[in-house]
Amino acid sequence: MITLADGRLHVAGAMTMATAASLLQGGMSQLAQASGGVDLSAVAEVDSSGLAVLLEWARELGRPLAVVGAPASLVALAALYDLDDLLGLVPAASA
Repeated sequence: MITLADGRLHVAGAMTMATAASLLQGGMSQLAQASGGVDLSAVAEVDSSGLAVLLEWARELGRPLAVVGAPASLVALAALYDLDDLLGLVPAASA
């Protein structure tokens, strides 16, 4: 589920292969209004499909995303693929 509040996209639930298509479309329609970036603090599960959604959002914006509340598993995946700088991830404990 994606909501727009306080200039940020707030993502809740799972960011997995099962939800990636709907998250991608839902986020794209609100991305231009999300000047404060993306808040993932309510994301319970993430896999490489969730990472792909974030990369596509960043590509659409033409700049790195500001992602706060990133789950540890997402931070680890991004580091594994050397994509952490591209996404501007702030781990959940630091948000």
